[in-house]
Amino acid sequence: MNLYDLLAGGFPADRSQPAFLMSDGAEVSYAELEAGAAQIAGHLRALGVKPGDRVGLQAEKSVDAVMIYLGVLKAGAVFLPLNSAYTRPEVDYFVHDAQPRVFVTDAQAFRAEADAADPLVKAIARAETDLAALIYTSGTTGRSKGAMLSHGALAENALALHKAWGFTPDDVLLHALPIFHVHGLFVALHCVFLSGAPMVWLPKFVDAEVMAGLAKSTVMMGVPTFYTRLLANPEFTRERAAHMRLFISGSAPLLESTFAEFEARTGMRILERYGMSEAVIITSNPLDGDRIPGSVGYPLPGVELRIGGDAETGVIEIKGPSVFSGYWEMPEKTAQEFTADGYFMTGDVGRQDPDGRVWISGRAKDLIISGGYNVYPKEIELVLDELAGVTESAVVGVPHPDFGEGVVAVVIAAKDHWGDEAAMIAECRRQLAPYKSPKRIVFVDELPRNAMGKVQKNLLRDRYGDLFKTG
Repeated sequence: MNLYDLLAGGFPADRSQPAFLMSDGAEVSYAELEAGAAQIAGHLRALGVKPGDRVGLQAEKSVDAVMIYLGVLKAGAVFLPLNSAYTRPEVDYFVHDAQPRVFVTDAQAFRAEADAADPLVKAIARAETDLAALIYTSGTTGRSKGAMLSHGALAENALALHKAWGFTPDDVLLHALPIFHVHGLFVALHCVFLSGAPMVWLPKFVDAEVMAGLAKSTVMMGVPTFYTRLLANPEFTRERAAHMRLFISGSAPLLESTFAEFEARTGMRILERYGMSEAVIITSNPLDGDRIPGSVGYPLPGVELRIGGDAETGVIEIKGPSVFSGYWEMPEKTAQEFTADGYFMTGDVGRQDPDGRVWISGRAKDLIISGGYNVYPKEIELVLDELAGVTESAVVGVPHPDFGEGVVAVVIAAKDHWGDEAAMIAECRRQLAPYKSPKRIVFVDELPRNAMGKVQKNLLRDRYGDLFKTG
């Protein structure tokens, strides 16, 4: 099987139907998408790309970039998407590691080149275990690792999500996500293609364009920042959201306060899910049923999930056909990340209710050990985020001469609350054991984030590493 055939099998019978609705009113049909992918696949073959070869793409979001993705699949090659913001030294690392046969930096020019090629009519046959994509992790704990995702793994996940979220040809997806990341590339595109539905195609989140796009859409996928920006816009009213059937959030934790404010504003509950590069989507709150703030829902069909260790809270471990094959050219690292019975240790810490519902506490690498006690940052952040004036918090552990690690909270708060460090610490101590409560609170205007909105706690640990230093 080739993943391309599965996706193209969902395209509408009438290929003149739109696949992309552009912000300027133009449309790109499924026929144009299919033809572009065939031309690019033929061009890649003419360039000497063989099945299994890597093809890199570092370019701005565009329809041409999507055609390149589909063309790479059709040619039997391995798609290597890279963040368009990466610097030359960063790209040099990925190129050296992945050794792509072709590396594209201008999607439009590459698409134009392909017009002279003979189109590849039939997709190159691939086995389920053959690689379809190489996705590099963010590298916050060391050098980036290439997660190997097979045709079978991506197909399994796409089919599960398409069903779980109830996609039909009548849907229209608002797509304002980047496509160098699994969220915008696999989660969003695959659900749409399997439905033969159109997308409102936006290069990025721009308030006016998103508000206009919502009027044409039925589903929106976004990161939590998208929803806080919508809520900050007085034009985003209950009436503006009334025709939408689903808002989905992922890639970073959704604050419970955002969930509650969104429901109060629109009458709708955001559907939060949990995923990662190594498995795309792992759990999801239900389409029909309770979407509980703070929970990421239930494992998708086919995903076996358990909590490692004997404690109620521990590292989440997963197994199933949608899990990645391992890390590119890193057999020892791959072996370290899997248990003897084949479960991948995600590095995320959480718990699972008796009915299967999953809750995430944070990353194992973010665990703080203070005075010999385990401290989970999420527990403290939930308390801080409810305090007056606090918009968002991030809790980290930094070196402490007495406790090994001291708990530090980095807080975005209204300026008139910046002098409330002692009061906030006192309130935390009223709700938490003393060893969990922050020893210091630092006020900032913003938190460092990666491209998908996740707070980069490694940068905070570096920035405040000397906070308790003496002498």
